[in-house]
Amino acid sequence: MNPDPPREVSPRRLAREWALRALYQIEVGQRDPQEVVEEALEVAQLEPGIARYMRQLVNGVLSHQATELDPLIEQFASGWTLDRMPVIDRNILRMALYELRYQPEVPARVIVNEAVELAKRYSTAQSGRFVNGVLRTAAQAIRDEASSE
Repeated sequence: MNPDPPREVSPRRLAREWALRALYQIEVGQRDPQEVVEEALEVAQLEPGIARYMRQLVNGVLSHQATELDPLIEQFASGWTLDRMPVIDRNILRMALYELRYQPEVPARVIVNEAVELAKRYSTAQSGRFVNGVLRTAAQAIRDEASSE
């Protein structure tokens, strides 16, 4: 018997989980992004603010994936190419890097911790450590760059 009561899931974590599911379906199934998002939102029944953030994450990742996010992953994941990473890890990294770059009001440590938790929950046994290592270095560089602009 687990003595700990179930933890309340934060609204942003819920948005991130559904965004991850959508990004996975879009990449693996090569499906229309807006169709996938609409289907996910219909199933998830998210509150409007959470749904808006989920949609923002998916659209933001897709908009910046090729030009910014994937090059950043390759820069900070030394020794790894995108095609060698599990699909889940790639999409977790993309979401976190998008948030680090375009959501300055969210603390970097929160973004990194949330990404690590997603990796532990949805990916391989080593993914949490991998995601943590990539994002800790990337977060420092991205937030330092943003503060010097």
